[in-house]
Parts: sequence; C-alpha cells; structure tokens
Amino acid sequence: MKPSNTDRAAKVLDRAGLDELFGVLKSRGYTLTGPVVRDGAVVYEEVASTEELPVGVGDGHEPGKYRLDRRKDDALFGYVVGPQSWKKHLFPPEQRLFQVSRNGKSIETSAEEADGRPRALIGVRACELAAMAVQDKVFLGGSFVDPHYGARREKLFIVAVNCGEPASTCFCASIGTGPEARDGFDIGLTELIQNGRHEFFAQAGSERGDGVLGEVGGRVAMADDERRRAKVVAGAVERMRRSMETEGLKELLYRNYESPHWDRVAERCLSCANCTMVCPTCFCSTVEDVTDLSGAHAERWRRWDSCFTMDFSYIVGGSVRPSTSARYRQWMTHKLATWQDQFGQIGCVGCGRCITWCPVGIDITEEAAALKEFEQTSKRTKQEKHDGRQEL
Repeated sequence: MKPSNTDRAAKVLDRAGLDELFGVLKSRGYTLTGPVVRDGAVVYEEVASTEELPVGVGDGHEPGKYRLDRRKDDALFGYVVGPQSWKKHLFPPEQRLFQVSRNGKSIETSAEEADGRPRALIGVRACELAAMAVQDKVFLGGSFVDPHYGARREKLFIVAVNCGEPASTCFCASIGTGPEARDGFDIGLTELIQNGRHEFFAQAGSERGDGVLGEVGGRVAMADDERRRAKVVAGAVERMRRSMETEGLKELLYRNYESPHWDRVAERCLSCANCTMVCPTCFCSTVEDVTDLSGAHAERWRRWDSCFTMDFSYIVGGSVRPSTSARYRQWMTHKLATWQDQFGQIGCVGCGRCITWCPVGIDITEEAAALKEFEQTSKRTKQEKHDGRQEL
C-alpha cells in the first residue's frame, strides 16, 4: 500500500538546512529553478542558493493591480504568486518542433529532441500543483501524448511550499486546490517564523523526497512543529476573501450560453489575452512554419496562443468568434464547464492570476456569481409578468 504523506519523514530545517537541501539536489544532477525578483515581479528562474530567493519580499494583489512590498521579516516565500506560472518550464511559450533543409537534391529532416534534463522546482504552491495535474491530463492523458512535455515532466523533482498568506485575489480553498499541498510533490515545505525563529517544516511526499530529505540535516519534526505547520495553513484559509461556488456551475454556464450578461462583460473586456497568458492551465497554441529567403531551410514552431485572439478561431471565411462577448464566453465556459466534460474537472485552480493581471480588473468569481444572479433575476421578472397577466 502506498504510504500517505503523513507516514513519511518530516524534519525541521533552518536557513542553512534549506541551502543544504539545495546542495543535495544539485549533487543529484538537478538544475534548480525557483522564485527570484526581476523587473518588479516574482518570476521563476534558475537559482543556486537561498540568497537568490525573494528574501523579505511580499506582494499585493487586487483586480488589475500588482506590486511588491517589503515584509517585516526575512521570509523566503512570503509572496503569493507572480505573473509567471510553472507552465512555461513544462510547456514553453515557444518551441521548435522540427526543421527541414535542402541539400542539393536531397531533403534532410530533423525533429527537435525532447528536453529531459532533470529539474528541481523550488516553491511550487498547492494551486500550481493542481494546475500541473490538469496539464498532465491534457498532454499525457489522451491517445496522443506530447513527448516534449512528457520528457520534462518525467525528470521533475518538486519542492512545494504551503501558503501562509493568501492574496486578496486567491480563491483556491473554495475550489479545493489549496492552500495546503497534499500530494503531487516530492518535498513539501511550510515556512515557520515565530518568536525570532525562522524554520521550515519539511515533509517528504515521495520515495525520492524521502531519499533527499534523508541526506539533509535538521531535527526530527515533533508534534508541536506539526501544530505550528497546521496553524499556518489554517490561517491562510481563514484570511481568504474570495470564493467560487462550483456546485452546478457547469449546468449554469450551459443554460446561459445565450445570456445577455456576456455583452455586459464584453463592455469592459479588451480581448488582450492577459488572463490566458498568466493562467497555469490554459494550453492553447498555434503552429507556424517559417522559411529562409533562399527556400533551402524551413522550421516549424509551436507558440502559445489564446482563444481571445481573432485568428485562433479563424476558419475559411472568417473567425467563428468575431465578438468580444463570444470570446469571453468561450474562455469562461471552457474553463469552468466543457473542461469538466473533457478532463473530469474544472480548468481553474483558484490562483487568482487572471483577476490580478486583467487590465480592467474583471473577476471570474464575480462573473460566475453575476451570471447566476442574472439568471435568477430574469426568472423572477418572467414570473412577475406571468402573474400580472394572470391577474388581468
């Protein structure tokens, strides 16, 4: 029987112990990727030590607003999420698939080799683990497996971090994807800062994690440490301000496919595609063929695309979604409804990125609630008119 995460080894590390963990991973051949501050945002890039992490950095999120703040402590994971998701390290924004060259009368074709270098991702949040699980279904779960995604995913070592301070745009608790990482990781961390002590509760989540944690120092976690860890997670749940009601959501969206409410959203939506670019689960892409001027060399590239672009749904004769309302309806209905039919779950993990990085602050949780309210109001109005005719 597979052991649960609670059955596995748990230690408490200090800052030096975390650096030791980094060292063990590097000695095993992993390239470390973690959060760093660049251009006023937290992004995920290659790191070598804890010195490169966002020490003492927090972030503020509001609809259409994002900023970095200086915390009162030296937390390494005191931020929530940035504009980038881990998706770019598994499903790159652009990728050459193959190239063709003409050499005299012969044609030489070479497919791009899958990048299977071992990578360790540091600081993966629970919502982002859920997003990876969703993309696993997309790229690996069907009849046609993406070899590039598969090669990157196979060699992945994940160090997760439980959230202690949610952003105002987070709603993972209502979706059931956070703020606590429960599975899908090799080592899970919870940052504990209290009474001048700065420690990390480290829990192994896999056999590989057990092996790595066994090579790191630190002390064995005690019951009091577990209580401190649980308190951090519980506090994050209590402070989460947004939520989304998922029960009956698919049916609500299907019933309201022709609702006038979509036009109300379209009055604000810019069709800029920001929401899909920052989303950790969106997987739309396009394929482009390019040639050199001589015609002797050609390449095929895959690049991220979005259902908000006119060309994405272009078929002979024009786009099948020419209006902003049709494109926003497509995005939200696919994300929250048809995704369930395709993959058995909704395509939203409650990270709140689409709210933060929407230039006009459109909130998917508010739109889902507004659509339900619009439907209920319409029903009441129709009933009142019917009752009025009956009285006459």
